Amino acid sequence: MKIKTKSKKVNKAWLHDHMNDPYVKMAQKEGYRARAAYKLKEIDETFKLIHPGQVVVDLGAAPGAWSQYLRRRFAPKTAGVGGAATGELDGAIIALDLLEFEPVDGVNFIQGDFREDEVMQQLETALGGRAVDVVVSDMAPNLSGIASADSARIAHLVELAVDFSVRHLKPDGALVAKVFHGSGYSQLAELFKRQFRVVKPIKPKASRDRSSETFLVGIGLKRP
Repeated sequence: MKIKTKSKKVNKAWLHDHMNDPYVKMAQKEGYRARAAYKLKEIDETFKLIHPGQVVVDLGAAPGAWSQYLRRRFAPKTAGVGGAATGELDGAIIALDLLEFEPVDGVNFIQGDFREDEVMQQLETALGGRAVDVVVSDMAPNLSGIASADSARIAHLVELAVDFSVRHLKPDGALVAKVFHGSGYSQLAELFKRQFRVVKPIKPKASRDRSSETFLVGIGLKRP
């Protein structure tokens, strides 16, 4: 019973913090599906990554806030109900996630596991031979609570995102990937440094202080 009581207290505290979170309120007001949109917004504004006319791949896209932000960047002069971008899409967005995804106008969504060859083939088919300008990855595994196992799962997803980026990005393209401070972080930072000319870590203001998440940004591929 004590465990249940503690769990309820934790859940109640989280719900209170969530409902009073300024980014949650802003997301509701501006029509974003999640506060995560403001993480990508700050990263984009810091590094000037997203521009109309680009090809962008959104990995770990559900529930769709990052795709919504990208969609608005590709239609900056048009806005519909709740701030949703409408009208002709100036660019291409391909989103992928294991979970279901409520459609975003103009976004090509693929449901499947990024680790599977069949799903990767679908993604490459959707690209149709086009080089990618930016890859954004908010992928995270279901955590088990076992630190070593979770670190390995996280690292594997980041490694897959890096591998995909190396094969599909334009020479001056960029990758934004969610990582976590702790075991394995330094190795992932080194992986980025081996593949990209410029590597910068960033923890957006919309990322909660108590969260160990941060983002690595790699810009410009190193060629052998």
